[in-house]
Amino acid sequence: MRVLVVGAGATGGYYGARLAEIGRDVTFLVRPARAEALAARGLNLKSPFGDLHLPEPRTVTADRLAEHAFDLVILSCKAYDLDAALRDVAPAVTEGTVVLPILNGFAHLDALDAAFGPARVLGGSCAIISTVGAEGEIRHMSELCTITYGERDGGRSDRVQAIDALMQGAKFQARLSDKILLEMWEKWVFLATLAGATTLMRASIGDIVAAPGGREFIEGLHAECLAIAAAAGHAPREKVTAQARATLTAEGSPMTASMLRDILGCGRIEADHIVGDLIARARAAGVAHPLLGIVYTGLKAYEAHRAREAR
Repeated sequence: MRVLVVGAGATGGYYGARLAEIGRDVTFLVRPARAEALAARGLNLKSPFGDLHLPEPRTVTADRLAEHAFDLVILSCKAYDLDAALRDVAPAVTEGTVVLPILNGFAHLDALDAAFGPARVLGGSCAIISTVGAEGEIRHMSELCTITYGERDGGRSDRVQAIDALMQGAKFQARLSDKILLEMWEKWVFLATLAGATTLMRASIGDIVAAPGGREFIEGLHAECLAIAAAAGHAPREKVTAQARATLTAEGSPMTASMLRDILGCGRIEADHIVGDLIARARAAGVAHPLLGIVYTGLKAYEAHRAREAR
């Protein structure tokens, strides 16, 4: 199976490199500058699962993509880069190509369906804490590393079972799900709560819980997100909800969302994709969301400040 990984950054770069490590046919779609850097230094991972150096990772730039054919496209860009990524990757999506997006939220599915047709687009999700270092290396910062995928109708097609076989044996936890849309919603609920609380308070979960009213704020925000998911027909399972609530209210926890790290670094954020889209669905379903609304106001205020500072 010929695999195209869109980008060689903190997420796609990790999963693609680990697949290449076990002999899978992996090519990275990258910008010309990144292609030159990878040709010069190779692709380097620093990870609790063992460091990896790929001296000659296979790369392609968008202008040469039509010369190649791929069976699977793994898409892991940030939501704000999605439109550009779709334009770049379009020549690679031909008859028989399957697209596996591992972005947060759900809005990207509409864009992918419009671009390539729903039949070509799987559901997917991942969990990893990683970043790109100063020398272009990928730094995997914990043993958390999962990727989940499945047909959106819950079926076990030949193609998704072939993808499952492809994923096995690499240094990440890979799992084929027959409830992928539900699992995507469960992650979205958790992530919106985590990002909402830690960005609004500019603090870790443990620090928020230690503050007066902090636990109650997190629990209230989580309840709003759960209600929105239920109204959409994807109420998270009780066991998942209990585990999420325990993680989101753990005393002394240093956990923060990557969105907070982006804000502290004056970077771009996925405010509309993770929180704004959730609010739009809440309004459509008539679900009250006062705390989520405050979170969104804070995120958009940050975006306005960042845009003004950039002028």
